[in-house]
Formats: sequence, structure tokens, C-alpha cells
Amino acid sequence: MAVGARDYIDKLLVKKYADEKVDNHDAMTSMVDPNKMLDAMNDVAAIQRNMFMLSQKLCSTCYAINAKAARYQKKEFVEQ
Repeated sequence: MAVGARDYIDKLLVKKYADEKVDNHDAMTSMVDPNKMLDAMNDVAAIQRNMFMLSQKLCSTCYAINAKAARYQKKEFVEQ
């Protein structure tokens, strides 16, 4: 996979933004500790994963209960 502008629009965008200055994030001090932020994100991901697994177990349990409680009736079909 090549890196760089391939068509005319990409080349114009490269030319336009070639001299733009961006913030240097390494030189900035952050108001939030990155390690605490990553720990919080990890906790949220673990909670969501556990909630999804619990939801799946609940769904399969409800399916099994409904399947056991189902009463099937035999119907006679009239052929014409």
C-alpha cells in the first residue's frame, strides 16, 4: 500500500496543508493523567463486556424457558 497523494485532489490537499503548524502534544501538559484515563477506559470496557455476556446468558435462559413452556398442538391440514 503506497503512502502519498494519488489523485489531483489529494495532491492539492497535500500542497495546502504542507506548511500548516500543529500542536506538539509531547510538549503540552495534560489536565488528565493518561494512566488514570486508560484505567477508566479499561474499567468501562470490562463492564460493557460483562454486561454483554450477562445479556447473552439471560437471552439463552429465557429462550430455554420459553421452549420448555411451549405447548405444541397438532393441526390437521385440509388439502384441496
